[in-house]
Amino acid sequence: MAPNCLYLAILVWSSLFLLTSAKTTDWTNHGGDLQNRRYALGQLTGLYSTGLVRGVNWTVSRSTPTVADDLLIVGIYGPGYVIGLNISNGELVWSTQLDKHYATLITMSGTYYKSAFYVGTSSIEESASIEACCSFIGSFLKLNATNGNILWQTYMLPGNNGSTDEYAGAAIWGSSPSIDINRNMVYIATGNMYSAPLNVTQCQEAQNNQTTPTEEDKCIVPDNHSNSILALDLDSGHIKWYKQLGGYDIWFAACNNLSTPGCPPGPNPDADFGEAPMMLTINDRGKKHDIVATVQKSGMAWALDRDNGSIVWSTEAGPGGIDGGGTWGSATDGTAVYTNIGNSLGNNFTLKPSNIITTSGGWVSIDATTGNVLWSTANPSNASAIGPVSVANGVVFAGSTNGTGPVYAMSAATGQILWSYDTGGTVYGGMSISDGCVYVGSGYKTNVGLLKPSFTPGDALFAFCIL
Repeated sequence: MAPNCLYLAILVWSSLFLLTSAKTTDWTNHGGDLQNRRYALGQLTGLYSTGLVRGVNWTVSRSTPTVADDLLIVGIYGPGYVIGLNISNGELVWSTQLDKHYATLITMSGTYYKSAFYVGTSSIEESASIEACCSFIGSFLKLNATNGNILWQTYMLPGNNGSTDEYAGAAIWGSSPSIDINRNMVYIATGNMYSAPLNVTQCQEAQNNQTTPTEEDKCIVPDNHSNSILALDLDSGHIKWYKQLGGYDIWFAACNNLSTPGCPPGPNPDADFGEAPMMLTINDRGKKHDIVATVQKSGMAWALDRDNGSIVWSTEAGPGGIDGGGTWGSATDGTAVYTNIGNSLGNNFTLKPSNIITTSGGWVSIDATTGNVLWSTANPSNASAIGPVSVANGVVFAGSTNGTGPVYAMSAATGQILWSYDTGGTVYGGMSISDGCVYVGSGYKTNVGLLKPSFTPGDALFAFCIL
């Protein structure tokens, strides 16, 4: 791809969801395919145009809609519903509440496979006052895509009977679950705990929180699947294997002020998994090895064996933080794992191979076989890089939270920026790639105080297409 491409403005859509049935090459969910790779094979050879649509009104949703034959399935902000819409006219076909907890919402973008929809639950309870927090427990569900009926539901923590001094949290909130057809398994990852029983917090204090993610934590009971990667059986929802990789990470928003009474001891690394694992196959000493790979908000990247969950490699991709670290979705072309590093706390971030230090966010390429960092590129707009990345035909695509809304195309081989374009509003989401076009939304504004106040709103959808 030449870095000096010509840009022409064209109007691509007059309505967002005037779609026909999806083709096999379409980007049908957040992860792009069943493997959650955010990789578009053979979709782009050049990039010459941009178009936009403005002023479209929608109900509130934090998730990417999933195309399921003649339905569009999407989770909504609250109170924890997933809805199925007729893809041709937008009429409501079914609506299912996944959890009756008052703070439940759907952030994960689900995956459709064989007439079923797989999705996890999240929560806004983490922002509650200390007196009210916390009792939500994250779960993962399989729904009948035709009528929305719940086929199974698996919880990630021991039950608490609504008590606020027991286990809570372990939301499932990032990207799209990956489906392993050969093993009949679905792979997911979870977030941190909001609260835990007194004996657990005392145990962690007694060992001075010296646990490391690669060592067994004696304070964590077997049913505690917070900050974990898990494999579940597609038919029953039974947990086939799990790997807890977070150490001590009990937190909610009131405890961002360290003087708040009654909070768990800290501060502790934010080890949420804000994305589901991706499936890929590597060449390990001459043999094919099926793995899942993902990156967490601590900045750690992981590769696990798909059969048993054992660690294949781990590496620190970059600094962690409340907003990452890695979050919302890494990507792979089978050779490398590409991730954002939000660096939301503005820590020193040493780029490779240059050893230049930046305090902005950036993007990182990791060798999928060894876990070695191949390159890292700083965000040129000197802002965080919180949105997911996508890759197609040797080009990595990403956006910036800077108020001007830059989007970037980088060489997958070197990390060199090939071109950029200012969309006019913060780019917090990712890019979808289909039929020679890259689609990205512009504009993001939130009232959550933990996020940067410099984010700028917008209502534009851009399409960069081959002419």
